[in-house]
Amino acid sequence: MPIRKRLTRWRIILLILFTLLAGLLVYAYEVEPYRIEVTRYHLAATLQSPIKIAHLTDLHTYGLGRREGQMIAILKAEKPDLIVITGDQISDLSGYDGCRQVLQQLHAPLGVWVVPGNHDNWYRIAKQKEFYAEAGAKFLKNESGKVRDDVWIIGLDDAMTGTPDIKAALKGVPENAYKIGLFHAPAYFDVAAGKCDVVFAGHTHGGQIRVPFLKPFWLPKACGDYVAGWYERAGSKLYVSRGIGTSIVSVRFNCRPEIAIITLD
Repeated sequence: MPIRKRLTRWRIILLILFTLLAGLLVYAYEVEPYRIEVTRYHLAATLQSPIKIAHLTDLHTYGLGRREGQMIAILKAEKPDLIVITGDQISDLSGYDGCRQVLQQLHAPLGVWVVPGNHDNWYRIAKQKEFYAEAGAKFLKNESGKVRDDVWIIGLDDAMTGTPDIKAALKGVPENAYKIGLFHAPAYFDVAAGKCDVVFAGHTHGGQIRVPFLKPFWLPKACGDYVAGWYERAGSKLYVSRGIGTSIVSVRFNCRPEIAIITLD
């Protein structure tokens, strides 16, 4: 084959490869981070009446942007009885004003309940509980809250950056109540298993960038063996959500943002 023809062929191959790479980068940056997936599950529970829960995590929000607008629209359509948010509402201190705006748009008959994540602890503000109350959410940190007589939420500090204390959080909770555990880093499930009926966590982002058939390239500390989806141990179930936002790099690939809808009935 003449040298000129070989060079032309290689140029075409390189152009195709460059175009594919550019397309993947555009998709990972501009498309997938905004393709929120709604995942639905039913859990058997002995309750006075069913409860529909929306689990959010890792908002990493700066305000009412494109992704937040989609999230709010989905929640309005789903009409959950209860919204729980398992940490990393913000990425840094500049996110709090925007976070307030977002939280004020979230409504559920049984309340919006929030626990801290590692970013919320790193960039802690004074009077955290008051901040969330003003935004219409109930903030728990190593304490519990009654959703209704037969259902309680057990909210824990983040295991990576704080000091979770499930013994303190369970104080005063009726033994026969259905217990919903909330914390950010899922590795704490090794401690919480057997003490709550169902637990919700985040932190992993599901890996955020996933190559098919391979394990995540990177996960933060305090994930343990829990990356995404359902796990069970000592009679307790754990759900780890892929979350809404992004961290470190503003891309997602093969790991769409998620709102999990769990119905207890």
